[in-house]
Amino acid sequence: MAQPTILIVDDEKDIIDLIEIYLRNEGYRLLRAANGLEALSVLEKEDVDLIVLDIMMPKMDGIEACLKIRESRNMPIIMLSAKSQDMDKILGLGTGADDYMTKPFNPLELIARIKSQLRRYTRLNVAAPSREHEIEVDDLTINTATHEVKLDGREIKLTPREFAILELLARNRGTVWSIERIYETVWKETYLDSDNTVMVHIRKIREKIEDNPRKPRFIKTVWGVGYKVE
Repeated sequence: MAQPTILIVDDEKDIIDLIEIYLRNEGYRLLRAANGLEALSVLEKEDVDLIVLDIMMPKMDGIEACLKIRESRNMPIIMLSAKSQDMDKILGLGTGADDYMTKPFNPLELIARIKSQLRRYTRLNVAAPSREHEIEVDDLTINTATHEVKLDGREIKLTPREFAILELLARNRGTVWSIERIYETVWKETYLDSDNTVMVHIRKIREKIEDNPRKPRFIKTVWGVGYKVE
């Protein structure tokens, strides 16, 4: 059985160093990040089984990071914070965290909670298909592993290019992508101003996933800029 991989996200190096000692004694593999942005970057490259996530960090705090992570991933998240007020705990758990510990903490208690969350996660998912590769936008589900798209449970047939465009926009929800940037990312070629290939593909995707392509619910047009999925 592979070693469980734990991602520790904290801007205090001494805390990560301390946790690392106990994690390695338990046979866990450790990954580090100093803030939420670094954590998201690690998750793009690594398979992580559980995240220990500090709240107060520079660049991107734990609350925002947790919300971003929960858009596409469901591994256990244990939040750490120097704040011990009930409302702080409610806020942390309300963003999608599974557990909450206040600093200073007993490392042995943290290890016990990590083990408990991993057992619970394994038990809940043992008979269920993994959702790690699924991106959900309302009732639209995009499976990046099987390249399946389902709308309210009904399978939608997309071409590989159409799927790549939809995945790109859905994976980066809220970000506006220009036609040039979409083309060069998906086709991996230099974009020519006269090329309307992206617009044609967007229209075809909308015809397949939108109830009313003229008033799209998923792929929005930002006039003069590009497209986005909200």
